[in-house]
Amino acid sequence: MEQLNYLLFAWIDATPASPEWLIDLATFIARDLIVIIPLLIVGLWFWGAHSQLAAQREVVAKTTIALLFAMSASAAIGALLPHERPFVTGIGYTFLAHAPDSSFPSDHGTAIFTFALAFLCWHRVWSGILLMVAAVAIAWSRVFLGVHWPLDMVGGFLLACVGCLFAQLVWNLFGEAIAQRLTRLYHFLFAFPIRKGWVKE
Repeated sequence: MEQLNYLLFAWIDATPASPEWLIDLATFIARDLIVIIPLLIVGLWFWGAHSQLAAQREVVAKTTIALLFAMSASAAIGALLPHERPFVTGIGYTFLAHAPDSSFPSDHGTAIFTFALAFLCWHRVWSGILLMVAAVAIAWSRVFLGVHWPLDMVGGFLLACVGCLFAQLVWNLFGEAIAQRLTRLYHFLFAFPIRKGWVKE
């Protein structure tokens, strides 16, 4: 597997001969595209057609559970089984500053793949496909810029699958109670903007 990791990395990793515009694009994708996660979560919870709000908030709740599980698992794996990043081992070229912490699995990959799979399973197929395209772009960019191995992204995808499965199991068991408590908490914390009509009830 390590040999495959090295071969794929050597094929994807940028070099000083790579076009500057491509490195700039990859840098934007690697650093900034992940912001779609909080933006979409906030948007789906606060706004939308009244008939769709309950379904949207269920998606938000299940996605959040999946993200919490997947990211916690990612942190645990990184702490228990640390794996050096390419630039720490002196392999390839690096075009994005990053701390020399454990690379496997990728936190960015875990988060965006979980988000994409969640929308694919619980929202709309088209939204899930669009987010999966964004996830693949983020995965590519972070390997291209030299801060991750390809298999770090595979690990993130597998954790995303487990996270979504865990969230669905939790929702099957406790979904109604979770939804009720979240709604009460939301009405309490956002009573003023709800009254003003700035956000949906």
